[in-house]
Amino acid sequence: MPLPALLEKFLGPKDTPPKSDRAARGRFGEKEAEKALRKAGLKVVTRNWRHGRDEIDLVCRDGDSLVFVEVRTRDESALAPGVHSLTKRKRTAFKRASRAYVAGLRETPSQIRFDLVEVSLCQDGLFDLHHHQNISL
Repeated sequence: MPLPALLEKFLGPKDTPPKSDRAARGRFGEKEAEKALRKAGLKVVTRNWRHGRDEIDLVCRDGDSLVFVEVRTRDESALAPGVHSLTKRKRTAFKRASRAYVAGLRETPSQIRFDLVEVSLCQDGLFDLHHHQNISL
């Protein structure tokens, strides 16, 4: 039995979703991004917050800052990395949703930040994760 099959037999299947299931890849990326952000000391306030058709993947607290996080999960072979896949339309929706979220708070936060987490799925079943803080919209 080849080594990868032997490892899978004892360790279970790979955690990364199949390439054909876009929704599963997105859920996987958001789950891993949340783990990484918690490990970095951020407190996750909510996930997949919706306002109409707009969505914020993660809303976090980093000290006094309210952090809105967009997660982009891509295959490593994608032509453009996740940071470049944030189109003008998506940026506009992200800003619109964050304004709606802040409008619903009792107190306006002293600082607001926009972050992007890129999850790059590798062919070997592993992934790379990059956290870009304070991106400009």
